[in-house]
Amino acid sequence: MLLRGTSSLGSPGGSAPALGELHRRLKWIALLIVVSFLVLIGRLWQLQVMRGDSYYERTVSNVVKERYLSSVRGKILDRKGVPLADNRPAFTVYATPKQLTPESKAELVRLLALSSDELEKIEERLELGKKRDPKNPIAILEDIGRDRASIVEQALARLAGIEVRHEPYRYYPQGELSAHVVGYMTQMTAAEADKLSNQGYDTSELVGRYGLESAWENYLRGKKGIERYAVDARGQRLDDRTAATLIQGERTIAAVPGANITLTIDVELQRLAEKAVRGVQAAAVVVVDPHTGKLLAIVSKPSFDPNVMTGHLTRAEEEMLLSDPRKPFVDKALRATYPPGSIFKFITAFAALEDNQVTEDEMMFCPGEYKLSGTTFSCHGTHEKVTMVSAIQKSCDFYFWHLAERIGLDRIATVARQYGLGAPTNLGLNGDSGGRMPTKAWYEQRTRYKVGYATNAAIGQGDVEVTVLQMAMAYAALANGGKLYVPQVVERVEGHGGQRIMAYEPKLARVIPIEPEALDVWKRGMWKVTNEPGGTAFDHGHSELPIAGKTGTAEVKKHHKTDEEKDLEGWHPNAAHAWFAGWAPTDDPEIVVVVMVEHGGGGGTVAWPIAKQIVEGYFAKKKKEGPP
Repeated sequence: MLLRGTSSLGSPGGSAPALGELHRRLKWIALLIVVSFLVLIGRLWQLQVMRGDSYYERTVSNVVKERYLSSVRGKILDRKGVPLADNRPAFTVYATPKQLTPESKAELVRLLALSSDELEKIEERLELGKKRDPKNPIAILEDIGRDRASIVEQALARLAGIEVRHEPYRYYPQGELSAHVVGYMTQMTAAEADKLSNQGYDTSELVGRYGLESAWENYLRGKKGIERYAVDARGQRLDDRTAATLIQGERTIAAVPGANITLTIDVELQRLAEKAVRGVQAAAVVVVDPHTGKLLAIVSKPSFDPNVMTGHLTRAEEEMLLSDPRKPFVDKALRATYPPGSIFKFITAFAALEDNQVTEDEMMFCPGEYKLSGTTFSCHGTHEKVTMVSAIQKSCDFYFWHLAERIGLDRIATVARQYGLGAPTNLGLNGDSGGRMPTKAWYEQRTRYKVGYATNAAIGQGDVEVTVLQMAMAYAALANGGKLYVPQVVERVEGHGGQRIMAYEPKLARVIPIEPEALDVWKRGMWKVTNEPGGTAFDHGHSELPIAGKTGTAEVKKHHKTDEEKDLEGWHPNAAHAWFAGWAPTDDPEIVVVVMVEHGGGGGTVAWPIAKQIVEGYFAKKKKEGPP
């Protein structure tokens, strides 16, 4: 038994099949392991060598972020370097839409006791940020003040997706002074953000919205810088050493400051002009150098505070401004158009004198009314015997109605266009309206021409409409003997370091062929207006300075007065517009002044005293300053 068992266990023939099978299995397992190992090596080689850069870039892109560095916006300065628009340090709250939690937003609301206007602004901007790039921060509250910024900064640990940045912020040290010229800034709309994103604008950026801030945006804005930084999985910023291992290339590209713009405007004269219209509800003033076309002061009243408009305007304030019947957002000097009344009469006078349809000595008798085709036109006085000079002095409408009958509407329109009426001045600011100078063809296209249309146009009424700026440039051309300049408000553009980028010289639109005799007649009439009894200005105040000018009282179409209009004392929509246009000194003009008081009444009683105050203030200032 024992030997048989031993013989069975030791027999090689009995175990051979089992061992062979085992060897074969081991070979297959080894082959499988080798193949698997080779596949793994291949995959690792593919990931690390063939696609390593791609995966690295993808990883880095999740932790390396970019943000714009604000550029310092260029200043807007008056002719002597006084800032009208500048920058100051400010605190702005940014939120990253993807990281901002409802709890963080609620905590921010609680900490700052946010108003409904502020909450509405935050929601609008967060929606804009989500649309543009939810991973990038967007400004939700600008210029929040040091105290509120400190509150937010102390609570940042529990305000996920919130940060506070110290940035330059636009401000206007002169307040409302020259606000329509300077303008203001607001944050971009969603449509603007889409349009301007490829021009280097950040979604959170403020842009020029009015005046020079808008028209000269490309020069003022500068170029934003870029900062690259690294964050961890929670969005927290990593230290500089760690960031350096992840960020390739420059970590910071410095911002380029915007250019400074120096204006032709004189802040002291601007302040004087705005003070002069303080007693009226709505007005416009333009003061211009007749020898260059440079604008020294431009007033549009009522105005607005650009500091409020730039990021601080509440919904209630906006509604109040928009509902004001005086329309404070409309530039009354450059854009709004008005019938000019009697200051337009030089056009009719020149047309008649140049065509030999009248002589300066021809006498006409003004009975106080003028009848034409069954219509009676009433003159504002019974002036009896008048020549052209006395008709200018007394502003006799009867005299100029007779001239219109002789020369016709189209001749009046031709001369008016020579002086820039009926076309934009090409200042290129705030609309710069062309006004309207109708012709016979203009009427025939709309209705039917009537001879009375020429009668109205001869005294600056009917469908004749001009801007205050147009009349200022026209009177500047009279003052200098026929040179019609393109108005100029920007003197030069300089870089942040003071290097000159661009300087502007006076630009002539055209030289008007004024007959010296005709101009002399008009000047003598203007002198009598302000310096002799019976003159429409003299009777309401005389200046010791040699001022020559013309008053105008432009009637308006009547309409029903609204409740809002009833609350404005001294401003009635059915009252005439009061005008004055003139220059000083009479024989060697230094400044031309045009004043228009909207629905203010008579030109002599209302506009002339304002112009006189401006001219007297100008020369008092000049005397105080002494020789240049």
